Amino acid sequence: LPAGRMPGVISLNSLPKAFFNCCARHVEVEGEEVVPETKKVEEGPTDLTGTASILLVEDEEAVRAFAARALASRGYTVHEAATGVDALEVMDEIDHKVDLVISDVMMPEMDGPTLLKKLRETQPDLKIIFVSGYAEDAFAKNLDENETFSFLPKPFSLKQLATAVKDVLEGR
Repeated sequence: LPAGRMPGVISLNSLPKAFFNCCARHVEVEGEEVVPETKKVEEGPTDLTGTASILLVEDEEAVRAFAARALASRGYTVHEAATGVDALEVMDEIDHKVDLVISDVMMPEMDGPTLLKKLRETQPDLKIIFVSGYAEDAFAKNLDENETFSFLPKPFSLKQLATAVKDVLEGR
């Protein structure tokens, strides 16, 4: 067992409007001093800023706004689209000049995997991060076997998003 953990089980049953106390007793044990385990923190990139151009495709407005602000505040140029169809229009407007696409998987009109197939027709090396509340395996089967992409599960933090973007852009 890890330091500070003891074997055992506590089962509690309750009735409405009932009151009870639960007390745990600590017993000092003589012997070796227990040193708490230290967990190694995984090192990520410390500089999460960048200057790349990103197309952000997300049908949930709140998630899109959150991600766009987070990326723009770190120096990225962010182009937004609410659907896959909108994303193709935005790409035409900006002459397909993006370094990375971040796309939701499940969206109305056109899902993320279909969008990726369309984008690959003109930009075979385009980098993409799929974001989804579903497991990666649930949609990966809809893509070509050799397709390369990164995946960020929802919900994600600002730091997780910025780290994923930095990693993909730097080829990690």
